Amino acid sequence: MSAADASPTGRTLIGTVAGPGDGPNEFFVVTPDEQAVKTGEFLTYTVTVEGVERDVIARVTNREQERGLPDTFMADPNVAPETVAATLGVPTDDIDLYRLEATVIGFYDTRMQTFSNPRQLPRPGTRLYTAPDAMLEAVLPNLGVDGDDATDANGAVDLSQVDVTERDGLAHMGWLLNRETNAVDIHIPIDEFAATHLAILASTGSGKSYTAGVLMEEMMMADSRASLLVFDPHGEYDTLGEMRGNDRFAGDDGYQPEVTYFDPENLRIRISELSVGDVMSILDNLSDRMQERLDGGWRAMQRRDSRTWGIDDLMDEMRRQYDEDDSSVGALEWRLRRSIQRNDLFTTDANVALDELVAPGRCTVLQMDTLSRRDQQMIATVLLRRLYEARLAAVRDRGDDPNYDGEIIEHPLFSLFEEGHRFAPATGEAPSLGIMRTITSEGRKFGFGLGIISQRPSKIDQDVLSQCGTQVTMQIQNPTDQDAIKNSVEAAGEDVLRELPGLTPGQAVVSGDAMNTPVLIHVRERYTAPGGESIPATSRWRQAQQRRQDQPTRSESADMGGGESSGEEDLL
Repeated sequence: MSAADASPTGRTLIGTVAGPGDGPNEFFVVTPDEQAVKTGEFLTYTVTVEGVERDVIARVTNREQERGLPDTFMADPNVAPETVAATLGVPTDDIDLYRLEATVIGFYDTRMQTFSNPRQLPRPGTRLYTAPDAMLEAVLPNLGVDGDDATDANGAVDLSQVDVTERDGLAHMGWLLNRETNAVDIHIPIDEFAATHLAILASTGSGKSYTAGVLMEEMMMADSRASLLVFDPHGEYDTLGEMRGNDRFAGDDGYQPEVTYFDPENLRIRISELSVGDVMSILDNLSDRMQERLDGGWRAMQRRDSRTWGIDDLMDEMRRQYDEDDSSVGALEWRLRRSIQRNDLFTTDANVALDELVAPGRCTVLQMDTLSRRDQQMIATVLLRRLYEARLAAVRDRGDDPNYDGEIIEHPLFSLFEEGHRFAPATGEAPSLGIMRTITSEGRKFGFGLGIISQRPSKIDQDVLSQCGTQVTMQIQNPTDQDAIKNSVEAAGEDVLRELPGLTPGQAVVSGDAMNTPVLIHVRERYTAPGGESIPATSRWRQAQQRRQDQPTRSESADMGGGESSGEEDLL
């Protein structure tokens, strides 16, 4: 059987079905070595379902040698395989046979716009072909291909005729890993992961931030024009500004993406925006009595019309409610002044307007690398709560309600969190965890999507992670993190988990709501320069040492007329 032996549609014949496998949807295929079919490859065969011929797609999950030359003959590396084959009288082009294990995915049902299991395995002797590139482009992602899209000139359904590049709102992530570069481009629908949330999970150095940058670029294209808010605790996305003025992102109507940056000087939290729970998470060692006093005073302040009150006003209110000499109030005052009043993050009046942060066609990056982890969490807590309430008000048409004086955001949002485990930790100690749980469980109804990027899935709150409907999973070798993915990611089957340790940087498994089946891809190149790359230590050391060698020491400078130095100064 040779590569030239192909079906009339140009699909390469690779082998025949040998028999059923261990599972109800598994079977074995025998193929000669020259086909070099890899694990993860997609095959197709034809069956008749309810009187209609269907092209069923299956995925290769394992590859083992079925027949080869005897080990005793192959033990001598000085003897060529062709010599051994001639000695045994075996044709040199028929030395090896391989046994492939494959799992049925199903045929694509254009009425249901998803895969349907035929509930029958191919019979022994059935011929298996490589699935056509165009077919895979159309049906692997969840693109909603219907009968009109796939009908050829004769009225027959032909999935190979679908051109997904004509559609708007798709993110080009890369190409199918087991095919030639760009042979099968993988586009995923932005609407799916923007609504049902996203997780990008990978070990350090595997390319998770790079991949996040690819998706952000795609979301800011003219056919999507996302409203995107990025929480960047390490300053890894300072190159996204290169999208400005880049013709690749331009629209025919003159659209160009906006990219704005907020540094810590622009990120301030108005004290009145905090909930009493936020404050309690900041303060240390609160007794039950102190919590009671704080709750009463804080709630009284929030009932006021003014939103520009501070710690002095709060203390006056608590002294009015309680005894002037109440020791709990005094202990609270010390904690409140130390943790809030003396922290530049909190103010009485500054409050960034939400329409400065989010707008269609705008990518806003919150650069928080100079802030403490707790301050980063507090910013996320308050902003997410304000954004969520503004979206909730818009969906419930409260803009015309005279009794509502809050903010309104009329368009959907998507927020992306680098180092997501610090904002939604498994330990439950971050003040931002509560609102993130709310958004991941209810945000779909209100057009508020959330993305988590992390190298430690086991450190992410499992409620948040399990609500991320689309997953991009890259190399992960830590067994604890693999278990976290298995337990929280519904689409992560055994075949997906087996791939994770062997992936190299830039390779990923994409699964979940945006895909009809998990797919192994190679991520495309960025259009903007990547950030967050490792610092080349050895070259920096050499450069620093050379500068140090070229610069005179203090004693040498004094000898050259730079002034005398005393022994005491030298010691200093």
